[in-house]
Amino acid sequence: QTGRRDLWSEAETPKQSRDPRAETLKHRLPQPPSFAAMTGKTAPPATDPAPKKKPVPTPKEEPAPAPAAEGSTAPEHPPADEPAPVPTAEATPAPEGPPAPSAEPQAPKPEKPSAETPSSPLSLAVEEVSKDSVTLTWKAPEKTGRPGLDGYVVEICKDGSTDWTAVNKEPFLSTRYTVQDLSSGDKIHVRVKAVSASGASVPATLEQPVLIREILQLPRIRMPRHLRQTYVRRVGEAVNMMIPFQGKPQPEVIWTKGDQPLDTSHINIRNTEKDTIFYIRKAQRSDSGKYELTVRINGAEDKAILDIRVIEPPGPPQNLKLVDVWGFNVALEWTPPLDNGNSEIKGYTVQKSDKKSGKWFTALERCTRTSCTISDLIIGNTYSFQVFAENACGLSEKAAVTSAVAHIKKTKTTYQPEKIPQRDMMEPPKFTQPLTDRTTTRGYSTHLFCCVRGFPQPKIIWMKNQMEIREDPKYIAMTEQGVCSLEIRKPNPFDAGIYTCKAVNPLGEASVDCKLDVKGKI
Repeated sequence: QTGRRDLWSEAETPKQSRDPRAETLKHRLPQPPSFAAMTGKTAPPATDPAPKKKPVPTPKEEPAPAPAAEGSTAPEHPPADEPAPVPTAEATPAPEGPPAPSAEPQAPKPEKPSAETPSSPLSLAVEEVSKDSVTLTWKAPEKTGRPGLDGYVVEICKDGSTDWTAVNKEPFLSTRYTVQDLSSGDKIHVRVKAVSASGASVPATLEQPVLIREILQLPRIRMPRHLRQTYVRRVGEAVNMMIPFQGKPQPEVIWTKGDQPLDTSHINIRNTEKDTIFYIRKAQRSDSGKYELTVRINGAEDKAILDIRVIEPPGPPQNLKLVDVWGFNVALEWTPPLDNGNSEIKGYTVQKSDKKSGKWFTALERCTRTSCTISDLIIGNTYSFQVFAENACGLSEKAAVTSAVAHIKKTKTTYQPEKIPQRDMMEPPKFTQPLTDRTTTRGYSTHLFCCVRGFPQPKIIWMKNQMEIREDPKYIAMTEQGVCSLEIRKPNPFDAGIYTCKAVNPLGEASVDCKLDVKGKI
């Protein structure tokens, strides 16, 4: 008993106190190697197992550690993935007697699942083949994983074997790699893996083995310009295309449609050293689609897409209705045809037919909408209408016809003449342009003119020296639109004198005079 008290008093003395943290770590259980190997992290501190009871402790023995003070068992930097230990209460002296058993050892936490591995590299292809090497290209994977991509590993395997061998010792980040020191004539399979800290991806593998031999000229398709766009043909027409290519030695030519080989009973393919010919005797709608041409030499290949569209006239429009009739106009509506003939609808053609003639006449062409108004119809006629759909192949074979007819009714109109106020137009004769004196030469005909107005139209009388000129062939008198003229034919000195024009009507009379001189000897 005396020895125990001495030991407790010695432990309570500040100068001789031991570090409780060092004592606690000294009695911890050893860290399991599997946990450290799997996680690469520092093991969490473990508690002491209960010590076995001893009969009587001697002065040389260490006292049982008291409960740890606040923060005494926690490491200075706890792992990021594990919560910090909860601080314990302040240490108190242990009671007399055997030491109190410590807490049970903590079990290690389960291992967290590894980060997501990267996805497979994309578009693995052969860029070049020589007599002892092959050059590969590919694209980076879509997913590189959380740790990030470390690089790629290229593996090869001889045809007929299952033993894959890595050709690069360390991962590299380039998406192009040349495999060297290969034997000419061998067939090898190639695959590429993406590698990160979380592991390797599913490998991207070439579909066909690569024959190691020198390629004098890489395969290349020389697509004609007119075939780079959609190639359009009508149903029943022939499809005949020649596509040149290059490559040495003789490349392998492969045609597919939707990753399936072509039906050689319907489509004829003829290959030569420099080109391939695609021929269909009578095209059908089912021949439309995208065809893939592949030219391959020992894994190196070139591809081209050929888009063929086979069209035919569209079906008739649907649901043609006579919407309204007013005045000389008719409104029509319809819906697009169910079958567009494998080509875009360019417009609609509307025709009309009157009941009397029964003939169809085009009223509207290339109407791009599904409604229209037909105007300038004849009153009293009854009309029917039909609509054709049109695409790149032409008009539809059948038309949609209206079930109802449009009758253009006659509208009753009453003519009301305009009321014009009556005006008294009676007026006595009045000369607006008098006669003028004239001098003429003997033997040259001359004219005398004047203008007169009056209502009723006045009677015109010509006189010479106050004598009325009657039916004399030497004189010709005319009156037109109020203009009075007197022609004197080949006058002589005897025709000289005073000439008078007199106008007479029921309201009065008026006259004008002039003098005529004739020069020349008698």
